[in-house]
Amino acid sequence: MRILLVEDDEGIAKVVTAALASQHYKVDLATDGDEGIALAEIFKYDLILLDWMLPKLKGIDLCKQLRNARDRTPIILLTAQDTSTNKVEALDAGADDYLVKPLDIPELLARIRAVLRRSSTPLLPVLEWGLLQLDPSNCQVSYDQELLHLTPKDMGLL
Repeated sequence: MRILLVEDDEGIAKVVTAALASQHYKVDLATDGDEGIALAEIFKYDLILLDWMLPKLKGIDLCKQLRNARDRTPIILLTAQDTSTNKVEALDAGADDYLVKPLDIPELLARIRAVLRRSSTPLLPVLEWGLLQLDPSNCQVSYDQELLHLTPKDMGLL
């Protein structure tokens, strides 16, 4: 399994990379948000570990960009920000999980395993016809990239 770690703190990056390598994960490291988005667009990852506070492009914005591009790679956000508001913002931005620093490595590894288990279910493809897009995985329909709000009956007809 291949994991992208986007972390600008060298010490944390070394510890996390070593822990992941000990569990036989292949790890690519990006030290800023721009490098992280570039790697995520080039390579296929099984999971992305993403620091919130990054140079050039914040982790939360990187997460939003990936989700807006329909990237469904599981994302765990790592941050020192521990308020309920921060957690809600991260999860609403598309993160699959949220872990507060300082990191507890056994907990991080357990959360990685849990997220990977959940993501192993096959996702239905997004159906497209002209400007109309139907995403059966999350019951969303958009036309010309604008989200449409449909009743369950309308959704069933599509």
